[in-house]
Amino acid sequence: MATGVAHAGDPYQLTPEGIKEPPKGWGPSVRYLGPGLILSASIVGSGELIATTTLGAQAGFVILWMVVVSTLVKVAVQIELARWTISTGQPALTGYNKVPPKLGRLGWVNLMWIVLALSKILQAGGIVGGVAVAFSILIPFGGDPLGFTSVLTWTIIVAAGSIALLYSNRYGLIERGAILLVVLFTFLTIVIAFGLPFSPFSYGGGDVLSGLTFRIPAGAVGAAVAMFGITGVGADEITFYTYWCVEKGYARWVGPADGSEAWARRANGWIKVMYRDAFLSWIIYTFGTLAFFLMGAAVLNPQGLVPEGNEMIVTLSRMYTDTLGEWANIIFLVGAIAVLGSTLWAGLPSWSRMYTNLLATLGVLDWQNPGTRLRWIRTFTVVLPIIWAIAYLLIESPVVMVQIGGVMTGIFLLAVVVAVWYLRRTEIDRRLYGGSLFNTLLLISSLAIAVLGIYTIMSTFGFGIE
Repeated sequence: MATGVAHAGDPYQLTPEGIKEPPKGWGPSVRYLGPGLILSASIVGSGELIATTTLGAQAGFVILWMVVVSTLVKVAVQIELARWTISTGQPALTGYNKVPPKLGRLGWVNLMWIVLALSKILQAGGIVGGVAVAFSILIPFGGDPLGFTSVLTWTIIVAAGSIALLYSNRYGLIERGAILLVVLFTFLTIVIAFGLPFSPFSYGGGDVLSGLTFRIPAGAVGAAVAMFGITGVGADEITFYTYWCVEKGYARWVGPADGSEAWARRANGWIKVMYRDAFLSWIIYTFGTLAFFLMGAAVLNPQGLVPEGNEMIVTLSRMYTDTLGEWANIIFLVGAIAVLGSTLWAGLPSWSRMYTNLLATLGVLDWQNPGTRLRWIRTFTVVLPIIWAIAYLLIESPVVMVQIGGVMTGIFLLAVVVAVWYLRRTEIDRRLYGGSLFNTLLLISSLAIAVLGIYTIMSTFGFGIE
């Protein structure tokens, strides 16, 4: 589905002509799912393959509880923000900018988002580097696969290829690519991880139970807070999920908010479709996250192997070669390209939209003009991969770069929670509120994010956390 071509087909324009009745039940809803798959493609990458595996390698099974909590506590906040988007047709940064106080045109939440975006340059650069190194090991240039010439060549190819692939800005292409990449590597990793008890790197029920004691080893605090921010649905994924809900068509199919009973019925119907979409996404990335953690804890931790620098890909490949044999190295490299590439190729169009939306809140462009919006999105589609590639070539430490982005994501989650509750109170029709069970989950989710977010801030700045 091409976006931004004409007002009549623009998903950000809510018109009576765009109204469509929502499906009922899982079967009829399947063809309308998709935003969550883009979300899963973005999540099952830097967070899982790098941050979660590194945490398992550093801490072992003892911190399994935080992996489970990290994937659980943020979903209700994601859904509530998407509920606001479906009912209003507006994306997240437009909503964030409504939360007082403001500094000129920009609200404080969007000011924090700018800080997040700057830190994410490092994280995205680490992902570009991870893909480039995997390609370089698979097909080296100049002899040494980790030498500067080969890594530089592949970094340029990855950045240029991402631009060429995503410049068209077609939602359908992005969605189908996300499905392929997620299925390709996540399934393989889940099979291997849950098959480890039958290998030399066996783990048992005692290992799993030891990871549910709510402890964080002193030496793993940094990796743990980064993992909390980046695994599961992070602040950036919660934010850009709203754009994909709009571009799938949910808001447009609800139609203009005229306050009628018919409008409320349609809105609740499409919100239920979004629930199913978010649930499917949660299943995918939760099992993916647990699988990568188990691989790190069971295979890398006993051998004292921790992914670092450009050797990250080589170390991570040991999870596969040590369990399946050297022949599995090629499978791992192809899989690493798929899973890191899925984060890169789902993240780039998402970040392009968010940057464009930010400029719109500053008055630089008219978000409601589809032609202008599309031109700016394409501009960022070209510029961002270049910036990310430069960041990687300057630092060349994918693990650290990803973890820095993860820490800032955990901090920004606090601002997202505040924004969600503000928009819920001021702009969501009460007829669209979730049931008592969901509202309880939303409250628990918000409190958990607040506690862990404060913990992240304290540990990051050294306020007595060891």
